[in-house]
Amino acid sequence: PTKEAAQLESSKAFAKDFMKRHGIPTAAYDTFSDAAAAHAYVDKLGAPIVVKADGLAAGKGVVVAMTAKEAHDAIDFMLLDNRLSVQHNEGGARVVIEEFLQGEEASFIVLCDGKNVLPLATSQDHKRLFDDDLGPNTGGMGAYSPAPVVTPNVHAKVMHEIINPTIAGMARDGIPFTGFLYAGLMIDAEGRPKTLEFNTRLGDPETQPIMMRLKSDLFDVLVQATEGALDQAELQWDRRVALGVVMAAAGYPMDPRKGDAISGLPAHPHDDAHVFHAGTTQREDGHVVTSGGRVLCVTALGESAKTAQQRAYEVLSGIHFDGEQFRHDIGHRAIKR
Repeated sequence: PTKEAAQLESSKAFAKDFMKRHGIPTAAYDTFSDAAAAHAYVDKLGAPIVVKADGLAAGKGVVVAMTAKEAHDAIDFMLLDNRLSVQHNEGGARVVIEEFLQGEEASFIVLCDGKNVLPLATSQDHKRLFDDDLGPNTGGMGAYSPAPVVTPNVHAKVMHEIINPTIAGMARDGIPFTGFLYAGLMIDAEGRPKTLEFNTRLGDPETQPIMMRLKSDLFDVLVQATEGALDQAELQWDRRVALGVVMAAAGYPMDPRKGDAISGLPAHPHDDAHVFHAGTTQREDGHVVTSGGRVLCVTALGESAKTAQQRAYEVLSGIHFDGEQFRHDIGHRAIKR
């Protein structure tokens, strides 16, 4: 997308105002640049409540505060001392504070050519650092595809109520959207989707399982997108489930450590598994070491979510580095269904 269209991701305030203007379902919210006013708003509404940094924060700019203290701390982090290293937009630091939504999250990624929309396979991320969805929010600790919560009925609702109105609304506002659009969704018990956030790119770690399942040539599809011909494109998918587990560095998400040597990386490719590198680098002596927060995503295919999970953890069990962090329950919602 253009820089202007990418505001759907780079500014939470822009995205929320856009959704309100175009009737796209999302959580009720307000925007603040004054810390005292933001604190007063939290005192008025109570917890649980969600606090979002307006600018980019490497996937860590959202705090789902289960207590008022967590919300107040998040406001101070984002507006006063910027411990989350938020890239502030023009006008300085701002936060969006919104209602806490109940339900199950899913990731819905599409490719757009400005007019036509081509959905990718659905997926589900795991945002919290620890098992059982506990601990701080992260950029994502693992994902799988497809997401069973996105039934055919939910899929149709998302396209009709969220994706198509977003593309039409951007065009109407004079900011046509091209490229990948990621809608982070909350789906309630009645199957009604609401938009949590937009990303103007492929999601990480959702992309790794999605790419494991894609049988079509991605390059050909991207060429069709540049030609405005996505209405003629059709994607072929592996019917199996793909599941990826993120291995993160010591200290992630607030202060990831770099330079830890990684051992046990597969010497040969597997037909049903792949280790995607993210926060890694190779030293002059040939050793691969950590160089970022989320280091690897160990991804595998299986006939079910359970078998894909077992295979991913089997490959992961041979890989080690000091301080490694990973969840042991990626895919738990799909397995319970």
